[in-house]
Amino acid sequence: MKMLNPIPERYKKIWDDWNIRGVMLFSLFLQIVLILFAPLRKGTSNKLIIMLIWSVYLLADWAANFAVGLISDSQGDATTPEESSTYLLSFWPPFLLLHLGGPDTITAFALEDNELWLRHALSLVFQVLAAVYVFLQALPRTKLAIPTLLVFVAGIIKYLERTRALYLASLDRFRDSMLKDPDPGPNYAKLMDDISSKVEAKLPTAVIMIEEQSGKKSNTRRSLIGERDRSGFGDLQIVHYAYHFFDIFKGLIVDLIFSFQERNESRDFFINLTPEDALRIIEVELNFIYDALYSKVQVVHSRFGYSTRFVSFASVVAALSIFHFKVNKSGFDKFDVGITYTLFLGAIALDIIAFFMLVFSDWTFAALSDSENGFKFKIKSGIAATIGWFLILKKPKWYKCQQEKHNCVVLATPFLFRRWSGHISGHNLIRYCLKGRPTHFHQVKSCVIEKFIAGIIGGRDIQFGRVGQFLSFIYGKVIHLLGFIIQSVIDFLGLTDFVDEIRYLSHEPLTKLLWEFIFEELKKKSGSADKPENVKKIHSARGDWILENEYKDYRQKLLRYVTGVTFDESLLLWHIATELLYQTEEEATHEAGKDNYNDHRQFSKILSDYMLYLLVGQTTMISAVAGIGKIRFRDTCAEAKRLFRSKNLGANEEKEGCEEILGVNTYAEPVKVKGDRSKSVLFDASMLAQVLESLEKGQKVDKWKLMSRIWMELLSYAACNCIARTHAQQVSKGGELITFVWLLMAHFGLGEQFQINKGQGRAKLIIGK
Repeated sequence: MKMLNPIPERYKKIWDDWNIRGVMLFSLFLQIVLILFAPLRKGTSNKLIIMLIWSVYLLADWAANFAVGLISDSQGDATTPEESSTYLLSFWPPFLLLHLGGPDTITAFALEDNELWLRHALSLVFQVLAAVYVFLQALPRTKLAIPTLLVFVAGIIKYLERTRALYLASLDRFRDSMLKDPDPGPNYAKLMDDISSKVEAKLPTAVIMIEEQSGKKSNTRRSLIGERDRSGFGDLQIVHYAYHFFDIFKGLIVDLIFSFQERNESRDFFINLTPEDALRIIEVELNFIYDALYSKVQVVHSRFGYSTRFVSFASVVAALSIFHFKVNKSGFDKFDVGITYTLFLGAIALDIIAFFMLVFSDWTFAALSDSENGFKFKIKSGIAATIGWFLILKKPKWYKCQQEKHNCVVLATPFLFRRWSGHISGHNLIRYCLKGRPTHFHQVKSCVIEKFIAGIIGGRDIQFGRVGQFLSFIYGKVIHLLGFIIQSVIDFLGLTDFVDEIRYLSHEPLTKLLWEFIFEELKKKSGSADKPENVKKIHSARGDWILENEYKDYRQKLLRYVTGVTFDESLLLWHIATELLYQTEEEATHEAGKDNYNDHRQFSKILSDYMLYLLVGQTTMISAVAGIGKIRFRDTCAEAKRLFRSKNLGANEEKEGCEEILGVNTYAEPVKVKGDRSKSVLFDASMLAQVLESLEKGQKVDKWKLMSRIWMELLSYAACNCIARTHAQQVSKGGELITFVWLLMAHFGLGEQFQINKGQGRAKLIIGK
């Protein structure tokens, strides 16, 4: 019995005719998408955009590999002169090597990709062998031997660039590249022999220790600081200092330690900065980290890299010239010739785009900011003056945002020029339990447009009759049923957390006041970090430092909610307490008017939501201190939902929900009534909120200032205890505020990676007369 072919012959013929050509063009298209859009991922935390770039990244390698296989399989079919046009296909595999080399803007999507550099090296060998096989099959009849070899050279160079970039960014190699020469210390054996001989000769001897001297500061650095004092930092100076500190502190990623000279230099420098300049330097510094770990920048930005890039580009141009002027194309299919020209022009266009990206990169400006004197300095200054305007576009833009309650300034850098997302994500337990959609404190331009559209749609006053009311009822039931079905499918596929992150997370732009608050709090602590024991206390503080140093009279009432519980429990307690007080005080804030708006209240709310987002949505970042945070969060949500259901509360009723929680009598501690099987902290947080409220009413304590400073310590504690490589991972996903705090703390000397005591010194033998 003859088997029925499920694919009609007509479609098989179309596939056979167009598969190679279509995949070649598709591969080129993917390379264009990657070089243009891959850098945008560091400027957004949007999951859909990041997933799109990830998909293109994976498809790019697949398409090139698949095309090589198709071309290899097709060779040998053209055995007659009439079919000689198919031999043009043997000219295309070298272009696929160019594609496999990838664009300069992305070599790795994640840090783990860098560890696979050896696999890429082996893949290079096999891909070259496959391309050579295709070329040799067509060699007896091909007219394209020289152009093929030239494109081969360019393709191999590009692939080697990518493999070397992956190798240099692998964490082991990254660490090894920063290790200094081994230091055996003073020659102890020789010194002891000298002392023994002098003692035997009855000569008075003494050994003194000479302290290690701090390194001298360069004249360049002093002169630039002087310019800042008079006129503020210029864009080129920001890049200069960012690269300087990146070169020192990139070792943080691989847990290296630093000398006291490096600590003192960084600390003294950042203490004298304005908060805005500190933010600018840190965001450029993180951009250098991104480029070093996820792009070809370390390979290309060198004399050898410039040379190989020139050879690669020249080879493609030479191959195009030979193909256009010397090769007789009469025997080739015209459409295939057009595709070949497209591949040539695409390769040249990709190199030109890469060249301009190279010229306008922060690495180029860092090289130009070298302030040496002489003829070279004049040339660099001229180049910097010519292209320096581009840095203005990438400079952080602050947008004055007018709200109903207050005016504030928020970070709103245009998307195409961002070095990081500039947003603070947030997750709110009460809103999540009520299935409410996130609200925005600050409306930047995009949010204003969305609000305007929503106002037009929602503002239509349509009068329904009985038929309309019936249709509205049916519509509501259908929507409810569809929602139930969709949610069931999401739960079945295990995508609940992913969907919740899109549906319930809020995204607030960083406000200038909040950054200034963070900067000043860490700066103040840096002033106390003069001794190792103080640094250790600050490093390990999660609310207790503030209570013991500035709220001594009230610390006993609050320490049980700080050090008396684990970090994850403390975080949930303070988050719920913050929300309870924030929601129930909202009307009083309206009555107080704009002038009396409490900034610390807003700081507390934003940091509270952000820390819960880290605990629930970025568990890997704070896994070292998260404990059973997710279990505790789920148990607390279950208890809150049960209470809200009993009170018939729904979405957008957060205020009523908070009032219901505070209305529950907490005379007896929850653990004594419920036991410790459930890890819910809902009513423990209610007790904390009541304590804070009583401190403000009875002791005249500004509860919001206290809470904002507690939240700052919780954030600092999480930043210090976060695994360093997770900070490096986040710079490729829009960046996180906690990473900025982590790096700022390192610059202020508030970390355990410094040898804070004076250097080990050098022993010197003194001989008396």
